[in-house]
Amino acid sequence: MILFYKLRLTPNKAFNESYIDSLLRNKFQKNKSTLFSYVLIKRSVDARKRKPVYVLNFKLFIAQEPEVTEFKVSYKNVDENKTAVIIGAGPAGLFAALKLIEAGIKPIIIERGKDVKSRRKDLAEISKNHIVNPDSNYCFGEGGAGTYSDGKLFTRSKKKGNVLEMLKLLVHFGAPESILVDAHPHIGTNKLPQLITNIRKTILNYGGEILFNERVVDFTIDGNRISSVKTQNGKEFSTDDIILATGHSASDIYRLLDNKGIALEQKSFAIGVRIEHPQQLIDQIQYNCEVRDENLPPATFSIINQAVGRSVYSFCMCPGGVIAPCATAPGEIVTNGWSPSKRNNHFANSGIVVNVTEEDTKPFEKHGALAGLYFRESIEKKAWIAGGKSQTAPAQRLVDFLNNKKSTDLPETSYFPGIKSAEMTMIFPRMIITALKKSFNKWSKSIPGFVNNDAIIVAVESRTSSPVRIPRDKYSLAHIEINNLYPSGEGAGYAGGIISAAIDGERCAEKIISKRL
Repeated sequence: MILFYKLRLTPNKAFNESYIDSLLRNKFQKNKSTLFSYVLIKRSVDARKRKPVYVLNFKLFIAQEPEVTEFKVSYKNVDENKTAVIIGAGPAGLFAALKLIEAGIKPIIIERGKDVKSRRKDLAEISKNHIVNPDSNYCFGEGGAGTYSDGKLFTRSKKKGNVLEMLKLLVHFGAPESILVDAHPHIGTNKLPQLITNIRKTILNYGGEILFNERVVDFTIDGNRISSVKTQNGKEFSTDDIILATGHSASDIYRLLDNKGIALEQKSFAIGVRIEHPQQLIDQIQYNCEVRDENLPPATFSIINQAVGRSVYSFCMCPGGVIAPCATAPGEIVTNGWSPSKRNNHFANSGIVVNVTEEDTKPFEKHGALAGLYFRESIEKKAWIAGGKSQTAPAQRLVDFLNNKKSTDLPETSYFPGIKSAEMTMIFPRMIITALKKSFNKWSKSIPGFVNNDAIIVAVESRTSSPVRIPRDKYSLAHIEINNLYPSGEGAGYAGGIISAAIDGERCAEKIISKRL
């Protein structure tokens, strides 16, 4: 017999395996000779009442052998096999490559940035010297934006089987097994580089190719297909199929496609600020305590509101985290957040963003499907000017923002390049300012302490998703006009986050595989 059972335990008992084993056996194993086993399938924190508890969900096997579902991957040597080109070595590109290798197809990955180790120097240059390398930064390079921006694995994908298989694959490459049961799984920026390195080694060991420091600058179009791909170093690659997995920040790729007359679509996206609080304050608010229990994780929050006909919501909340400088070109300010695996920094930060529609981008309508891209760039440039034309980010105390005051001083922050007092009204259009203010005022009533003099907002959070969609056929997943181009992941407008991007990359690879069978 198989049963599902839920336990609610205090934090000090939730990880006590012998205590849990005794509880379950006393309740369900009436006879010691009866076969009995169990597996934890989900673990979460319920902080809705005054004292937080862990909720543990188990699958029980009573009077029968437990189910054994061994996870296996089977890769083939593809060194001499037919190829498929993958542009971009983020989650979509890397996991598409692994799927192609399983089927005996050789992936050639073309990545504009550097390997994970070499990227570190360029990230340090942004933080310390305010120098942005357009090809190697928090967004571009091996592993994509996910490598150095937290490693949260939450996804809204409805394909739960695919999600679980993807999590198991991540564990296979070095992620902690806890991601298989945690309600909001997380790897941590400090651990992701090794995982990405393990994936790279697998791709290379089985005959795949990965070319770093190769930025795609042109396509040769032959009728309804792309016959070759060209890079800035003068290299040219011919292939039957191309997976385009360049991420949400590859503005040059959108412009290249547009200049080539390849169909693009404008899509809604979101833009706003990073809000930062002391982590201790968020713990006190969420856990109703003065000091967080050491057995509880740093508290998070997830909030959403409708204001002036728009969605305003938190995005990429990073407990115990850092606000990171994520510009991909000189002359812009872009922020994001990340947390180490232990989430033990003193601050909590989150994006607070406002939905942007096609109507909002009318001033840039001459750019057609790229109107949203130009809208986004205009705000990022204003933030750069407001910050002093460096990677110093404009910031404002939340209380001052709501009272229409420029902050005379600013609290300590995790944003390493530094912050400068500026009024958000100099950066954002009125509709975003109004939506943010109404939402913050509402949250100040429903979440006592959220609006606090130690809370600051930092501009600008603008890369929640792509403002452009590269349209594809819903059955073949190929571009609606170019039948051997497979737009994939966040940059194509079909994913949002590490897991959904990886799954989308696999789906595109599967379509190529089925076409070639």
